[in-house]
Amino acid sequence: MESTHAYDTDVLVVGSGPAGGSAALLLATYGIRTLLVTKYGWLANTPRAHITNQRTMEVLRDLGVDAEAAAAGSPADLMGDTVLCTALTGEEIGRIRSWGTGPHTATEYGAASPTQMIDLPQTYLEPILVKSAAARGAKVRFDTEFLDLEQDADGVTARLRDRVRGDEFTVRARYVIGADGSRSRVAEQIGLPIAGQSGKAGSMNITFKADLSRYVAHRPSVLYWVLRPGAHMGGIGMGLVRMVRPWNEWLLVWGYDIDQPPPQMDEATARDIVHDLIGARDIPVEITSSSLWTVNHSYATTYSAGRVFCAGDAVHRHPPSNGLGSNTSIQDSYNLAWKLAMVIRGQAGPGLLDTYTAERAPVGKQIVDRANLSRDQFGPIFQALGLDGYSADDDIANGLAACRSETADGSKRRQALEEAIQLKNYEFNAHGVEMNQRYVSSAVVQDAGPAEVWTGDPELNHQPTTRPGAKLPHAWLVDNDGHRLSTLDVVGKGTFTLVTGPSGGVWGAAAAACESALGVPLKYARIGGENSRDAYGEWRRVSEVAEDACLLVRPDGYIAWRSSTTPEDESAAEAELLGALRTVLQR
Repeated sequence: MESTHAYDTDVLVVGSGPAGGSAALLLATYGIRTLLVTKYGWLANTPRAHITNQRTMEVLRDLGVDAEAAAAGSPADLMGDTVLCTALTGEEIGRIRSWGTGPHTATEYGAASPTQMIDLPQTYLEPILVKSAAARGAKVRFDTEFLDLEQDADGVTARLRDRVRGDEFTVRARYVIGADGSRSRVAEQIGLPIAGQSGKAGSMNITFKADLSRYVAHRPSVLYWVLRPGAHMGGIGMGLVRMVRPWNEWLLVWGYDIDQPPPQMDEATARDIVHDLIGARDIPVEITSSSLWTVNHSYATTYSAGRVFCAGDAVHRHPPSNGLGSNTSIQDSYNLAWKLAMVIRGQAGPGLLDTYTAERAPVGKQIVDRANLSRDQFGPIFQALGLDGYSADDDIANGLAACRSETADGSKRRQALEEAIQLKNYEFNAHGVEMNQRYVSSAVVQDAGPAEVWTGDPELNHQPTTRPGAKLPHAWLVDNDGHRLSTLDVVGKGTFTLVTGPSGGVWGAAAAACESALGVPLKYARIGGENSRDAYGEWRRVSEVAEDACLLVRPDGYIAWRSSTTPEDESAAEAELLGALRTVLQR
C-alpha cells in the first residue's frame, strides 16, 4: 500500500447532500481520512427531500444521530392522513392512511424496526450529517467546485476551484465518491452508463409560509394532493401542497408543459398558484423561493469506474413519489463506506469494491421504476371521476357530483374511486420497497436450496429473514440492566459481527481465531446470553436458525453468511467461518 503521506486524503467526497454528507460521516466514524467538498456556500437551501424511512433511521441509529434527527423531524402521527381534495378549503375526495400509520399497517411497521419513520426536510437533515462528519474528523470545504479528475493505478488526482479566491488546486486521494446530484459532473467524467429517459415532464417548487392550521390540523399529513384545472404537475394532473413544518411552512409542487418554454416565475405568479391550491385568496402568504425541475426516469447501470464511485441522485434520477430519494442515497453510502474503509485499511481485497454496483444498482433501478409508476398511478382516480388531467372547474364539480349520486352509476363510480385510491398504497405504504432489499454479490455467501418464497406482496409488505443478502431482522432484547435493545444494536458500528444463540459457544473461539488470523475486528454476540436476553422470544421467532448455528453480519447490518450445520468442534467452526470471511473480504 502506498504511504499515507502520498495522499492529501484517503477519500474525496464531492457533494454535501444526503449521499455525500452520510458518506463523509460514515467514513469519518470509521476513522478514514475524508475531505468533503461542495461548490455551494452552505447546505440545502430548500426542503426538497423529506420522507425518512425506517431503514434510513436505522442507519442514523447505527451512527448515533437518530435522536437528533427525530428531534428535528415531524413524527409519524403528523404524517399519515394523505388527503385528496379540490383545494385545501374545497371538497375532500378521499384520504389515504400513509407511511404505516393506518390500523392495518401500524403493527407491521412497528414490528419491523426499533425506529419510526419521520418527516425530516433536507434543510434539517444535511446539517446533522455534515456537522457530525466534521466533529468526527472529516474536513469540509464549502465554495469548492469539482472540475475534473485523473486516475492511475494508485489513486485519483482531482482538480478543484476555490470559488472565494478564484484559484484552482489539486487534491490527491485514494478514492473519490461523486455525490454531486442528478447533473453529476463526476459521473459524466468517468462515463457512467445512464439508462432510461430524462426530462419526461416539467415541475416547479414554490416554498412559502402561511398559517394553514385551520384547514389541515384536523387531518394531519405531509401531503395534500389538490385536483385543480390545468394542473400539469408533470403530467399527474394534480398539484401538491406539502407540509415542511406543521402548519406554517410549506412546499407547493405545480407542473408545466415541458414541450413549451419554461414559465417565468415571479412572486405574484407564485402567490396566485399558492392561493389557487389553498382555495382562498385572503390568506396572508409569504413566498420564500421558487424553482423549476424536470421529472426523470433514469439510472446508472454501473456505479463506479476504477477508483471513483458515484452515489445518490448521480446514479438514480426519479420523481419524489414514494419518498425514496434521500433514503436510497444514504443507503448507497452505508453500503459503500465500510467497504472502502476495509480496503483502505488492508483488511479486504479491492475486489470487495466491485460488490457496490452489484448490490446497489438493482436497488437504484427498482426505486426509479417504482417512483415513476407511482406517478402514473394517479390516472385511475381521474378515470373514476370521468376526468382528464387538466379538467375545468365545471368538469371537476360534475365529476364529483356524479361520483356521489345515489344511482347505480354513482355506486359504480364510488367503487372505482375506492379501488383507485387503494392503488396508491403502492406509493404511500410501500413498506416492502423500503425494507426488502436483497443483495446478491460476492460479498454474500448464498444459501444452497430453494429461492425465497414471498408470503405477501414484496412491494407492500416487509418480510424479515436471516437469509444471506437480507438485512438482519429486528427483535427486541433486554440487557443486564433491564433496558431494551434491538438486535440491530448488537451489530454494526463499522465491524463484522458473529451472531449465535446460548448454545453456540463453539463459535466464540472460532471468531477469536479468525479475528487474529485475518487482522479484522470481529464482534461476537450470543443473543439469549449475557446482556442480550431474548426476553420476549422475538428473536427465536424470526431467527430461522437453531440457537447453536450462527449468522455473519456485515457492518451495514446485512447477513453475509449463515451456518447450515452445527460444526463438530472449534476447529471445524473456525474453518467454516474463515472460509466465509475470506470469500466476503476477497482475501
